[in-house]
Amino acid sequence: MPQIPFEVQELTVGQLSARSGAAVSALHFYETKGLIDSRRTAGNQRRYDRDALRRVAFIRAAQRVGIPLATIREALDGLPDGRTPNREDWARLSELWREELDRRIEQLGRLRDHLDDCIGCGCLSLKSCVLSNPDDAIGKLGSGSRLLVEGRAPSDD
Repeated sequence: MPQIPFEVQELTVGQLSARSGAAVSALHFYETKGLIDSRRTAGNQRRYDRDALRRVAFIRAAQRVGIPLATIREALDGLPDGRTPNREDWARLSELWREELDRRIEQLGRLRDHLDDCIGCGCLSLKSCVLSNPDDAIGKLGSGSRLLVEGRAPSDD
């Protein structure tokens, strides 16, 4: 990993990419989504404040655990004066996200445990399909992955 001298307070997009591990295209994308900021030099080159490294690390860590970018942006927008997240911010936000992550983990566990049921099916027409109908909300109306018109009796086809 390339070292950047401490006295360098602004990074090029290449330096930020090399240090953060994020592709240049990802950094540009984060910028268009308002997750990170840059300034432009007289030659129209991007320059990022050094604290963008921590911000990118925060974004990537949140993405790795499945937090959508819109939710990450809300979290970053909620920080005072647009400052970079610190350890306390991560602890507070991860606690807020925990319930959603637990729900996703439970859903993935159910999917994993019932995935073998779909191997021989092909068309997902099992009476209770965890992929098409994970909570079996319409299973009592008949089998198949199609949605039944409300009030219509299931057909035999």
